[in-house]
Amino acid sequence: MMPSEASGGRWPSLIQAAIDAFSLPDLRAKILFTLGMLALYRFVAHIPIPGIDQFQLDNLFRNNQLLGFLDLFSGGALSRMSIVALGVFPYITASIVIQLLTPVIPTLQQISREGESGRAKMNRFVHWLTVPIAISQAIGQLVLLQQSNVLTTVGYSGPALLPTLAAIISMTAGTMFLVWLGELITERGIGNGISLIIFSGIVVGFPSMLTQGFLDRDNLLGVGFFLIIGVLIVALIVLFNEAHRRIPVQYGRSIFRGGRMYRQSGASYIPLRINSAGMIPLIFAFSVVILPGTIATYFASNSGIVGSIARMLVSLFTPTSAMYWVLVFILVAIFTFFYALVVFNQQQLAENLQRNGGFVLGIRPGKPTQDYLNRVIVRITMGGALFLGFVAIVPYLASLITGVQAISLSSTSLLIMVGVGLDTLRQLEAQLLMRNYDGFLR
Repeated sequence: MMPSEASGGRWPSLIQAAIDAFSLPDLRAKILFTLGMLALYRFVAHIPIPGIDQFQLDNLFRNNQLLGFLDLFSGGALSRMSIVALGVFPYITASIVIQLLTPVIPTLQQISREGESGRAKMNRFVHWLTVPIAISQAIGQLVLLQQSNVLTTVGYSGPALLPTLAAIISMTAGTMFLVWLGELITERGIGNGISLIIFSGIVVGFPSMLTQGFLDRDNLLGVGFFLIIGVLIVALIVLFNEAHRRIPVQYGRSIFRGGRMYRQSGASYIPLRINSAGMIPLIFAFSVVILPGTIATYFASNSGIVGSIARMLVSLFTPTSAMYWVLVFILVAIFTFFYALVVFNQQQLAENLQRNGGFVLGIRPGKPTQDYLNRVIVRITMGGALFLGFVAIVPYLASLITGVQAISLSSTSLLIMVGVGLDTLRQLEAQLLMRNYDGFLR
């Protein structure tokens, strides 16, 4: 395992690289296009669907952890019930579903092996699946708002039919609009557009969170210590995100020259990332842990055994409960192993190596190579699973140590911000290096 050299950049070179980036007309145009699309997204995020009672909506989000978690991916648009309230979460869900179904369905497996055309087809499947997922989530959100007295004009007959259909279509169209914006950024701007949309939504919420923390003047020492913990966690995330195990690979090729055949060889390596699962296990784990308590809140007011069980679940599955965070840690570790192995097996590294005349030193090609790589990925994923589990429970541990409750660090937010930031800087660095400039990351 070895960390990338990307973490050793210096501030002077970073500033100079930023100046170089803006001095190049085509690269400056890409950066300004990206910023313009993100500004358009933030503008649209403030356009609400009609008929919302904002006071009741604020109360709902204070009492519903699942909605607060989903609001992370919409950049606050869900808490305002804007036309892009669903954010890109339906698209992310569709991507995960297609990715998990690929090794199970032979047709998808075959399409995924067709190179660029196969990737285009898979992306089309994701788009098609995004629409029904967005419609179902929009209907669910409207029903929840109606039950919470936030929205009264919900119905599928009579005068309420048209406003309901308008809201569902608007929210679904808002999601597809964001997906379109994200793909425009990927194509014409800098970085991954979908990731940058999520990133910008997270960044927007940080000033208000820090303001709330500094208003807690009775515990300024705790607030300072809390921020130090946050900085250390960001450094740890950078270290583990860039860490990888290098598997040495040898390539042998035969070429004809002057009527004779010569044998050429070249050495390379396969970088197996310690945290190959990214943020997906955190999303899965928090969604699973939050769901029982959210469902139980609708039955907590009942009398009898049903109400008692519901109230017990509400008390257990709340972020103030130690059991809640123990389950988060366990589920994050399990989902990390599951997702990393699924994604790794889809890459078919051993088969691709054998097809291109490559082999791992000391390992026979074919199935022995696949078995060896599987053993390596299981070992290094153990470190990644423990790392993600620790990152997931850091907010709870930090609040216990410092006694600060006003600032709530989201481990998912930090992981997304660091991952997207590093990926965007890498792409900027590649653009600069192509033009013979020093990059951001050295």
